[in-house]
Amino acid sequence: MVKGKLELVICGAAGGIGQPLSLLLKQSDLISHLALFDVVNAPGVAADLSHINTKSTVTGHGKDQMDEAMKGAHTVVIPAGVPRKPGMSRDDLFKINAGIVRDLAEGVAKNCPGANVLVISNPVNSTVPIVCEVLKQHGVFNPRKVFGVSTLDAVRASRFSFETNSSIPPSSRVTVVGGHSGTTIVPLLSQLPNNFVGSLSKEELEKLTYRIQFGGDEVVKAKDGAGSATLSMAFAGARFTLAVLQATVGGKTGLIESTYVNLAADADATREFKAKTGLEYFAQDVEFGPEGVQRIVPLPTLSAYEQGLLEVAVKELKVNITKGTAFITDNSKI
Repeated sequence: MVKGKLELVICGAAGGIGQPLSLLLKQSDLISHLALFDVVNAPGVAADLSHINTKSTVTGHGKDQMDEAMKGAHTVVIPAGVPRKPGMSRDDLFKINAGIVRDLAEGVAKNCPGANVLVISNPVNSTVPIVCEVLKQHGVFNPRKVFGVSTLDAVRASRFSFETNSSIPPSSRVTVVGGHSGTTIVPLLSQLPNNFVGSLSKEELEKLTYRIQFGGDEVVKAKDGAGSATLSMAFAGARFTLAVLQATVGGKTGLIESTYVNLAADADATREFKAKTGLEYFAQDVEFGPEGVQRIVPLPTLSAYEQGLLEVAVKELKVNITKGTAFITDNSKI
């Protein structure tokens, strides 16, 4: 990559998440080239965004132009795939999105093996292992550079906590650990200030936790078959992407977000946890640095309620991770 240039690729850029995500990232001065890839409509979206008077050049790349879009990219963001529909679980999405993510990971391995890869495509608990296994097969896997974007869980946790108790600013960052679906989502509300959890009844705490875990269902139901969370996911995806860019090229330190990663990204810090749970992947607070993951922040002391949630999450995560890994290692076909 030419010094002073930063190419960021969005795969699935013409979709419900991809378009608003592209719009948000077009505003960043850290990006010099925004390459939009999709099987349909990417050139049109690119032409539209290219008229916005910010620094980056925007190019659109169609179905057969993945290599062209990815060549030498610094960061690849993957919101590609189908949205969840009413009655469809994130597991149902796997049958369709697994193959899409696999093919995009092949493109990364071929064209930009040193890129940061930010995976939004659901089910993240399984699609991140797919990306990692593909990169391993090509001998270019760096656990510090592959991220599952679980930021929307933290965004929802902040917003819903504020709605529950307005003494908690809506901008408060809530650490959310585990994974990125249903009961694998474990919001650590006990870490919020002003004795937030103490102000809630047992029923209120359980209701709030459930809403954070299954907030996506609210959107799927409200859109009545027309899609899932796109605008809030684009907001969360942009927040996460910009944090990675600010750390890797902007020189900013101390940036922390919850994200779903391969624990080998900080083997020393996660060795005990990995031995205890048997997990290869887990979402928790990560501090970013020039090479991606700078360090994985140790888990804080959990409440008894959160510990119970974590135990449930670990069991489900093992199934999700095995499914994603086996899709590549067992040469599974859709």
